[in-house]
Amino acid sequence: MPRDELRRPLKRLSLAQRLWRRRPQPLAAAALALVAGFALGGLWLARVQAPLAGEPVVTAAIPETAELITSSTSSAEDDAMPDGPVENPEYVIDQNAIEIIGGEPPEDLAPEDEAAPEKNEAMIIVAPHRPLKAAPLKAVTETTDIGPLPRIGDDGRKPFDAYSQVTPLAVTHSDMPKITLVLGGMGLNATLTQKAIDLLPGDVTLGFAPYGENLQAQVNEARAAGHEILLQVPMEPVGYPGNSPGPGTLLSDATPEQNLASLKWLMSRFAGYSGITNYMGARLLGAEDALRPVMKEVTARGLVYLEDASVSMTLSPKVAQDLRLPLQRAGMVIDANPTAPAIAAALAKLEKEAARNGSAIATGSGLDVTIETVAEWAKTLQERGILLVPVSAAYKGRAT
Repeated sequence: MPRDELRRPLKRLSLAQRLWRRRPQPLAAAALALVAGFALGGLWLARVQAPLAGEPVVTAAIPETAELITSSTSSAEDDAMPDGPVENPEYVIDQNAIEIIGGEPPEDLAPEDEAAPEKNEAMIIVAPHRPLKAAPLKAVTETTDIGPLPRIGDDGRKPFDAYSQVTPLAVTHSDMPKITLVLGGMGLNATLTQKAIDLLPGDVTLGFAPYGENLQAQVNEARAAGHEILLQVPMEPVGYPGNSPGPGTLLSDATPEQNLASLKWLMSRFAGYSGITNYMGARLLGAEDALRPVMKEVTARGLVYLEDASVSMTLSPKVAQDLRLPLQRAGMVIDANPTAPAIAAALAKLEKEAARNGSAIATGSGLDVTIETVAEWAKTLQERGILLVPVSAAYKGRAT
């Protein structure tokens, strides 16, 4: 029976009655429950580890990685070579040292500037230092009384292949302009040589003179930092002997036997080079009778030849073509004027040449100012859509 408040106004209510009168309304109770639910859900989400929350996730199976071994990336003590000749050594890539990120952009995101190759194709990222195997490699080395000489291996493998850097196909076949830069004079000054090894990216090729101390140790340290090596061969210049490149210079009036003896002595000073390059040589390079036996020996030993831009009148292209010797010629010397502004201007000109022709080759010296200027210039080269490649890439793929 309902309670009559008028008849019993002063009667004290029971506890159950007081609680019933204070019961919450249904709508308020529902709102309170909803708020409590949101609070508890937020607390739970804050404690859950979900770094990719909100991001699309794709799961794919990754096959087991096979071990890749090349003659350029294993230790000097490991003389095991692949069975049979390696026809395409540049196809073998050390996945631990090289990362290539690519993918064509969607059509609706195509760049407005169709002439900019760096925007039209996949971005290529290559580690700045890809270690090369220490020299000499027994399979491509002839042991002589005067020192190690390069030779074509029993399986047909050439020193050029064995000692070259492994350049990814994405680089050699890229439409992006490519620059090959060779800095010579290494080995003559240990401090500057070490500076070049430390500061320059591995794709800068280093030319070592056949003089100096501890050449093999310096060459192997450079190779460990990823630098390809060329042997600088002193050749007779105009004004010799007053203007002399050094001991063992190849001479235009020497007999073939004399020049070959000198060449072998120069080649034996250290191992690990993929080719030779001239040091001076305006007179010898214009004397075909003296030049031909020298180039024939270089060909027979499985090397390549790079000629710098210091000599204009040269017969080397004709002789090399006759002998089927791989030859490339540099287009400029970047530090003919050895000042930072002049070198920077030469490098800018080199970029334009590479953009115009697809590739460009230049040489320079291991001077302090050259090393520092090139090191600074190379930091943003790829951002400008230009690839820096080792000298071997100039003899392969689309860098040729």
